Amino acid sequence: MAVRLDKVLSELGVASRRELKQIIKAGRVSVNGQTVTGPEKHVDPDTDEICLDGEILRLRRFRYFMMDKPAGVLSVTEDRRQKTVLELLPPELKRLELFPVGRLDKDTEGLLILTNDGDFAHRVISPKSGVEKRYRAEVEGIPDEDDARAFAEGLILADGTHCLPAKLEITGGSVCFVTVMEGKYHQVKRMLASRGKPVQRLRRLSVGELEIGEDLGAGGFRELEENDLCKVLKGFHTVN
Repeated sequence: MAVRLDKVLSELGVASRRELKQIIKAGRVSVNGQTVTGPEKHVDPDTDEICLDGEILRLRRFRYFMMDKPAGVLSVTEDRRQKTVLELLPPELKRLELFPVGRLDKDTEGLLILTNDGDFAHRVISPKSGVEKRYRAEVEGIPDEDDARAFAEGLILADGTHCLPAKLEITGGSVCFVTVMEGKYHQVKRMLASRGKPVQRLRRLSVGELEIGEDLGAGGFRELEENDLCKVLKGFHTVN
């Protein structure tokens, strides 16, 4: 279906409609190899090759990003009083209506996925999908084999919350690794606290088989490719 060129570029998050008029008039955009100078030109996003400054634009309805969330920001789309993860993004990405896939606590760091694909987000969050989330925790005390067995059996927290069986990797020191398949409120912290090991610092390392690494830096992000999404959902196939 034919759509105005400036509308397509705006929905891709390239720039605002006003900025796009200047970009197109400057001859920076081409369609199927031909330079276009009118924003009103109609294009077919499914078949036309659109380039900006010689680079082919990926005309994808859904977008996916990985962020190394820093401590001190909220994993929500907006908040009147506190800074959110979306405020760490450049203006062109803020227009994509992204939202966090699940939440990390304000003071928890690490891998956070942002997308505008609700179905993908649901599959990642739902325990039925079996998508594991792995964390590195620095705690008070030293987790031991008894703690690991309790995690494996499935903890019942003080307020009656039932946690699915989880994996606790002990290291012999105050650092441990926790893998869960659900994301209840402050779950990892509450699970460790229930064993007398309150968390001092928590960082999410991976979602599924997608790992964060250290290359992004706090607040850094990158767009995810199809192979990244397959790592997140393992056996699932994503549809754009």
